[in-house]
Amino acid sequence: MYSYNKIKFSGTNAAPRTAPFAKQSSRALPPLQSLKLLDQLRERIRYLHYSRSTEENYVYWCRFFIRWAGKRHPKEMGKKEVEAFLTFLAVERKVSVSTHRVALSSLLFLYQKVLSIELPWLDEVTRPTVRRRLPVVLSTDEVSAILLRLTGHHSVLGKLLYGTGMRINEALQLRVKDIDFAHRAIVIREAKGFKDRVVMLPSTLEEPLRAQLAHARAVWTRDNAVSRAGVFLPHALEKKYPNAGKTLAWFWVFPQAEVSVDPHSGIERRHHLYDQTFQREFKRALVAAQIAKPATPHTLRHSFATNLLQSGYDIRSVQELLGHSSVNTTMIYTHVLNVAGRGVISPLDRL
Repeated sequence: MYSYNKIKFSGTNAAPRTAPFAKQSSRALPPLQSLKLLDQLRERIRYLHYSRSTEENYVYWCRFFIRWAGKRHPKEMGKKEVEAFLTFLAVERKVSVSTHRVALSSLLFLYQKVLSIELPWLDEVTRPTVRRRLPVVLSTDEVSAILLRLTGHHSVLGKLLYGTGMRINEALQLRVKDIDFAHRAIVIREAKGFKDRVVMLPSTLEEPLRAQLAHARAVWTRDNAVSRAGVFLPHALEKKYPNAGKTLAWFWVFPQAEVSVDPHSGIERRHHLYDQTFQREFKRALVAAQIAKPATPHTLRHSFATNLLQSGYDIRSVQELLGHSSVNTTMIYTHVLNVAGRGVISPLDRL
């Protein structure tokens, strides 16, 4: 929900005219090599090692902003245009708070990091007020009903999400080397906030994971037989270790069935399983289980945390397993337990 009590400008598509920015940013960044604005945006994002999903979102919203303003160059626009655009998104497009924040962050990055323009009016831009909402949580019976209706590698992936509390992209981006059966652990590399963490390897998932790794090895063997390009490696590892992407250690635990062209390099290679594929399978399982909750694959992560707290595990341990920077983020799951009436008897039951 939005709180726009301070907004006094209109949300029409016609952006009001304003003087170009004059004050330039003093923060030292290397000069850009690209000529086109959106290419410069991509170049700066990659230089700062932002994720691919962040790059896609920032490029989308900056392009949207430019088209909304009649293809005017952002240097010709300023506070009024940005405020009018944000109002347009909130009032006419009715975007969510999180989407609104991403759009604003995209524009700030464009002005500050690409155009090297300071935003002295930044504190005056009204932002929507975030209202914390309780996450959707599944009971253990509901989780079991869903997992029973998932098959093949989707079943392994669903059990992995619920059994470890991973985010879906963290699970999809697992490499063979990240599974440690000897220590019954799974290493998650460069998760949200570029942090590594270790989660448990559920004992009931050991055999299914070994079978999944056998499948991954078979796919890797076929790729090597036809001299296919290795899998994507992060940062400069591909240049530092040119053959590492062709090794089994760096291969995906959940490889995609078909090869595709890497949009960044233009090389045809094997990608990991797409998140949309699992999301569709999860939705089918949810419907088949007749569960009337707006659950998504991320709900398995919420359920993992809530069920751990129900079992008596301390909140700090849950925080570390989830990879939260602050325990305040993890506290939302204690609210779920309180709402569920943990330890509280309704007066109706005493009648």
